[in-house]
Amino acid sequence: MRCVMSVSLRCYSTSLGCPKNRVDTERLLGSLGVALVPVESPDEAELVFINTCAFIQPATEESVRTIAQAIADIEDLPKRPLLAVAGCLVGRYHAEDLAPELPEVDLWLDNSDLEEWPAMLARKLGLPEPTVPGRILSTGPSYAWLKISDGCRHACSFCAIPNIRGGHRSHCKDMIVREARALLDQGVKELNLVAQDLTEWGCDLDGKQDLRTLLDGLLPLPGLERLRLMYLYPAGMTHEMLKYLRDAGKPFVPYFDVPVQHSHPDVLSRMGRPFARNPREAIDRIRNVFPEAALRTSIMVGFPGETEAHFEHLREFIEEVRFQHLGVFAYRAEEGTPAAAMPDQVEDRVKEWRRDLLMEAQADISAEWLSQFEGDRLSILVDAPHSEWPGLHTGRAWFQAPEIDGMVYISGPGVEPGALVDADIVECRDYDLVALA
Repeated sequence: MRCVMSVSLRCYSTSLGCPKNRVDTERLLGSLGVALVPVESPDEAELVFINTCAFIQPATEESVRTIAQAIADIEDLPKRPLLAVAGCLVGRYHAEDLAPELPEVDLWLDNSDLEEWPAMLARKLGLPEPTVPGRILSTGPSYAWLKISDGCRHACSFCAIPNIRGGHRSHCKDMIVREARALLDQGVKELNLVAQDLTEWGCDLDGKQDLRTLLDGLLPLPGLERLRLMYLYPAGMTHEMLKYLRDAGKPFVPYFDVPVQHSHPDVLSRMGRPFARNPREAIDRIRNVFPEAALRTSIMVGFPGETEAHFEHLREFIEEVRFQHLGVFAYRAEEGTPAAAMPDQVEDRVKEWRRDLLMEAQADISAEWLSQFEGDRLSILVDAPHSEWPGLHTGRAWFQAPEIDGMVYISGPGVEPGALVDADIVECRDYDLVALA
């Protein structure tokens, strides 16, 4: 054992990548059965925990740099903390291959052992076997991510996730509702449901439940002000599901995160996307039921074989649909994926040019859409103090998801983290709003 245990444990942790990783980290640290004292740097800690991302090559490189920096920070200490590395880097490249390259890491935690992480880490630390699941929030008092499943059963040709995190596995409803209730008891007001594909929840459970079954248990929970659904495959946005959501009403917010990736059927076919060839149909279904909906999507440009005509089709699609929120990514050939071996790879400079064109168009679309709110009074959920301006805070209206969308800069009486306040919108920018309570 590398460190002297006490009632409390000094811990330095970092979680890279997506919110699903953040949930895994929060669950692990909350299940160790000791009081964790967060510290600002690895050399102050008894435990250094790094949850990695390896979805794409830049994320892999960031993970390796983070591990290397932690090793450098602790290598000369008289009593070195235990260094544990978890997550997608381990899932993709495997502990037996990583360990010889990074022998300073004391414990590797693979995604396939996710439920065993607390016990494995406790044993390495010399702690008693954990008996009660827990969770330590790292997002502040306003919102939390709630992961409802792991893995993915789709076979998109560009994606390594099924190889990294395995096939789709729904978490049981009772466990999810229990965790949601515990988060709300801590004062959290907004729950953001996340999974690789939310609409797949329940398909592998007894009785063939679906997402509506889970939402029946979440929507009535006391204290829940906002429920947001993140990452909804277009095929799952059926009329039945949309009618259910319309009838449910608050606290569901009509924010739909539907990643279409492209608009042209030829490109979608090469991508292996698991839905109808025309993503516009799913968007129209949503807007027919929710005319006021805020729509987010992600788009990939430069996929192998994407021609100028394909890209023009995509650009026209973006201009016509006018998503409120848009993320555009240049395709990267990921080792081990079918797309990496496809012919007609697009040059990097062309990918970047195409991405920039779409983002320029989106800035105008977003600014125009946000301008309608100037002079309105909106309910703003306050997230955190501004890091540079005393008295100023950041928050979000219902149509802004945490960490990925724009935000509201807000000040005035009653503005503090976790508060839900009414405020006047006094200024609109390309992606953000300014408000006075």
